[in-house]
Amino acid sequence: MTHRTRIKICGVTRPEDARHAAACGADAVGVVFVPASPRNIDVEAAMAVRAAVPPFVQLVALFMDADAAQVRAVCERVGPDLLQFHGAEDAAFCGSFGRPYIKSVATAAGADLTAAERAYPNAIGLLVDGHDVGEMGGSGRGVRPEQLQGATRLPLVLAGGLRPDNVAASVAAFRPWAVDVSSGVESAPGIKAAEQVAAFISEVQKADEQRSSQL
Repeated sequence: MTHRTRIKICGVTRPEDARHAAACGADAVGVVFVPASPRNIDVEAAMAVRAAVPPFVQLVALFMDADAAQVRAVCERVGPDLLQFHGAEDAAFCGSFGRPYIKSVATAAGADLTAAERAYPNAIGLLVDGHDVGEMGGSGRGVRPEQLQGATRLPLVLAGGLRPDNVAASVAAFRPWAVDVSSGVESAPGIKAAEQVAAFISEVQKADEQRSSQL
């Protein structure tokens, strides 16, 4: 028996995109609190997205080297279910907000998953993305299997360069716990294309069905 690949639609800025993603079968919706990102969102807009997320779909708040006061304010006012950190934050910082978190691991220069797990023992998962250390996610660069060394017992979230036309092959190659997409389902930064979101989720579901049929 295989697990179902979970799906996160990230960089959401509009309530209607959150509702559509959930209706199509997304397990999580991500909102970005990184001023340099074209998908950056303020607290008030994030609260509107939060209100549009139905039961049993998680809201994920993404940060990159934010100060603790900003993270606390988002936690208090928006109420994300999960935090996601993309910068040089250490494990003590990431775990200090009373919410579960995922730590992003840059893979452009290669990544040691065993070392990442050791550095973030209180994380509930690792997200691997195709960008370089110090860069933001959402670059559209994919992850290659040879960029990952070592192993981790933590759930692995695959991001970077995923689109409806390649996500099935990526699921087959990496067998991740979850996939995370942002730019690959957009008509413009932060604006999700409804048909692309639906197609992406459908392709992940088909990949899971095909893998199950081969067992």
